[in-house]
Amino acid sequence: MKNAQRVMARSLARRVVGTLQVTAMFCSGLALTSVDAHADSGSQVQLYGLIGTYVGSVKRSDTPQSTVLMGSGGLTTSFWGIRGNEDLGGRVSAIFALESFFQPQNGAQGRNATDPFWSRNAYVGFKGDFGQLTLGRHRNPTYTAESLVNPFSSSVVFSPLVVQTFVANYGGTIIGDTAWNNTAKYTTPDFKGFGATVIYGLGGVAGSPGIGNLGIHLNYQGHGLTAVVSGQRVRYTATGPVGAQYAYLAGAAYDFKVVTLYGAWAMTSDVSTPTGSHTYEAGLSIPFSPADFLLAEWARTQRSGPTHATNSLRNTAALGYDHLLSKRTDIYAIYSIDKLSDHPIGNTFAVGIRHTF
Repeated sequence: MKNAQRVMARSLARRVVGTLQVTAMFCSGLALTSVDAHADSGSQVQLYGLIGTYVGSVKRSDTPQSTVLMGSGGLTTSFWGIRGNEDLGGRVSAIFALESFFQPQNGAQGRNATDPFWSRNAYVGFKGDFGQLTLGRHRNPTYTAESLVNPFSSSVVFSPLVVQTFVANYGGTIIGDTAWNNTAKYTTPDFKGFGATVIYGLGGVAGSPGIGNLGIHLNYQGHGLTAVVSGQRVRYTATGPVGAQYAYLAGAAYDFKVVTLYGAWAMTSDVSTPTGSHTYEAGLSIPFSPADFLLAEWARTQRSGPTHATNSLRNTAALGYDHLLSKRTDIYAIYSIDKLSDHPIGNTFAVGIRHTF
């Protein structure tokens, strides 16, 4: 009797093992099929980003004392993102991007407490021979254009052009953030180096077309030359009736191999106040080696209008040295000087590190 039970147990065990083997083979087949289908669909998703921080002594012209701090970003604001595309056929792809700023010095999300989670970009759309059309939250093309015509690129800490136009603490002349909500953005395909971008912001106000922010941007890149022309209208409702500011930018950079020269002009005009501003920028980048660069930039902003009888003129300059440790990591040292009319000079010293992934 016991022998019969042992035989039955062995038989049952063999059946269970056989069933598990078949199940495993079936699941493996499904997994391979799933991978193949994923590959056949042409769908790709990528995780990427940049992390950077700096340590320095920071003092603007209009602050009484310097502040020693560890700051987020520095040459580039830290962010991470997820982007993807799917081939829909006919040389058309569905695309998306979700990008979030963060502060590595304390682990906080966003650039500040008011930032949404996906604060840098959050859009979905299509890309093909016709260009690219996306809907959502987008990086402001005027800000992108500025980053192309100054040696400190998109830095909201060290670039004199960027801080004087987009950073509130420096009396930024351009109303609005470096990213726009509720926007439709269209970018033309590249045509021999020429391209154009149009962005429009829907306000979502009942019975009204809404805020109606609008930007039109032209650019050229080729033969060592980068040139940009941008115009934007931003409407706001801070107090009273809707106001509108118009901002314009023209700039260029040319790579002479031994040095790259930069120059830009920006203007703002608020038709309801009325106030305005003119900003002029010049800069250079000198490559001492493929891994070493000297950066220098100066910007000057003159503000006008009844509210700017004083504190109307600002000069900011920066000198930096950037050393590439690898294709993904660099270290830098920067000195910046800031002078606002009727205030003493402010000096900033900083060293930082930046890594892309």
